[in-house]
Amino acid sequence: MKEQAKLWLSNRDYDSAKLRKVAGRYFHNNHLEDFMSTHSGKLEFQTIGASVENKNIYGLQIGSGSKKVLMWSQMHGNESTTTKAVLDFLNSIVVDADNPYNKSMLERTTLYIIPILNPDGAAYYTRVNANAIDLNRDMQDLSQPESRLLMKVYREFQPDFCLNLHDQRTIFSAGETNLPAILSFLTPSSDIDRSITAARKNSMSLIAGMVKDLKDELGESIGRYDDGFNLNCAGDTFQHHGTPTILFEAGHYPGDYHRDVTRKFVFKALRSCLDRIMNDQSVDYHQYFKIPENAKCFRDVVLRNVNIEGEQKDILIQFKETLVYDRIRFVPVIEDIQEASVLYGHREIDAAGKKLSLMEEGAISENVIVNKIFLNDEIFELNPQ
Repeated sequence: MKEQAKLWLSNRDYDSAKLRKVAGRYFHNNHLEDFMSTHSGKLEFQTIGASVENKNIYGLQIGSGSKKVLMWSQMHGNESTTTKAVLDFLNSIVVDADNPYNKSMLERTTLYIIPILNPDGAAYYTRVNANAIDLNRDMQDLSQPESRLLMKVYREFQPDFCLNLHDQRTIFSAGETNLPAILSFLTPSSDIDRSITAARKNSMSLIAGMVKDLKDELGESIGRYDDGFNLNCAGDTFQHHGTPTILFEAGHYPGDYHRDVTRKFVFKALRSCLDRIMNDQSVDYHQYFKIPENAKCFRDVVLRNVNIEGEQKDILIQFKETLVYDRIRFVPVIEDIQEASVLYGHREIDAAGKKLSLMEEGAISENVIVNKIFLNDEIFELNPQ
């Protein structure tokens, strides 16, 4: 089974499944509906509810197996990488129906998938919904139609496993290192004591298995989130109810601000996870604790040894993701100015004592946009390509 699983995780397999027309960070219902139209008759999506602004929320149930898996994406509207990976996964089922993995998966599992839980946030490219509520903090109040819908699906479908699919910021590292957390996982706590319940052991084992399967490609660039308990979160709620739940976080691959490479690794992680579920492939759950905890060791750009009015400083720059004419622009903004920063930059520029000046007039200070800079007479573009 191990050798077969490697075939399922091959780049060639992914290349045949990837949806080429789906690209970029901005993904909303129009894109999903185009995918649904393309695969109508093969994937039977249903309208299962509506958002605050009455946008359709779609669900899909596939497979006929005894092991039931519920997964949802874009609970936060501006976190689309996992959605695209889910569509790649579904596309693989259609275009490669005779693949042994796909046939076995559909025979042994039943999947319920909500690709975009927060269609209003997806349209506006915001974390929150149209009422400015974080849906992943609303699972006890259930004050929002989207939260109520997720709980309704959970109660009616009665899954054996839950997969909660998200994006994480570029600041995260895999431990206190200079390795970006390209993927991160978490088995949420089910109580304030963070008890290691049977459900948590099960999801810990699955996460350890995914890390094992992806280690050849990602090395040590996989992290795990802190498991502080918050019953308002979806994962904590479902784990509290005894359902093994896994949080997926798509992170930053070097130079990949559109998350096109990371998307491939989410696809592979989903396949690995479902393979282990349907084949009861367990890994010692203690291996989960060897995954380094996420730390916040990165900024998008670090300008080192900059001369600012005769003093040598480091400037930390973070990109602000901004929706402009249906595209996401990465706007460089000064976050902090420090004496000698211990943080790493996804891009680092050593000014070697050169004087910094801005293309735009104004003081060099926090919250200033810096699309281009001068170091003496040399121009640097800071926007990612």
